[in-house]
This record gives sequence, C-alpha cells and structure tokens, in this order.
Amino acid sequence: MGELSIKIRIVDRDYPMRVSTDDQDKVRLAGKQLSDKIRTFKEQFGVEDKQDLLAMVAFDSAVEKVNNSELEINHALDSVLLAKITELDSLVSSALSD
Repeated sequence: MGELSIKIRIVDRDYPMRVSTDDQDKVRLAGKQLSDKIRTFKEQFGVEDKQDLLAMVAFDSAVEKVNNSELEINHALDSVLLAKITELDSLVSSALSD
C-alpha cells in the first residue's frame, strides 16, 4: 500500500496530489464526477464563470450529502423498527399458542 502522485484536472487546472494506491480509483472517479457536474451546469444554465460553476457544484454536492445522510438515518430507523416488530410478533405468537 504505497502512495502515488497523480494530477486531477478541475476547471482547466491540474491539481497534483498524493494518494494511497487503494484510494487512487476513488479520487480519479471523484474528479471525473466533479468535471461532469461542472460541464452539466455549464450546459444547462449557460454559466461561464468558473467560480460560479464551482460554487454551484459545491452546493449541489452538499445537498446530495444531506439527502444521503437522511437516507442512512431512515434506513437505521427502519432496521430498529423491523427488529421491534419482529420481537412483538414473536411475543404475540407465543402468547396465542399457549
């Protein structure tokens, strides 16, 4: 598990960074997704200013993260509720069979 020096291109600029070999694919994918979002916003809204594009992508990514966090919380609650319902079902079934 060594480190690699790679460059990620964001809005016509190269950003050199050192990443572990395990994280290289994730970092490159994140860079590609960022570039894709920038291109999408540029085409969709006709925005040319690089700072505005980066701000829009940052905001969109923050909203995405909040949504994912809410989904994770809801999933955890669903798991707890399912466990409780299963426990209650078991108790009721046992009481009815007595």
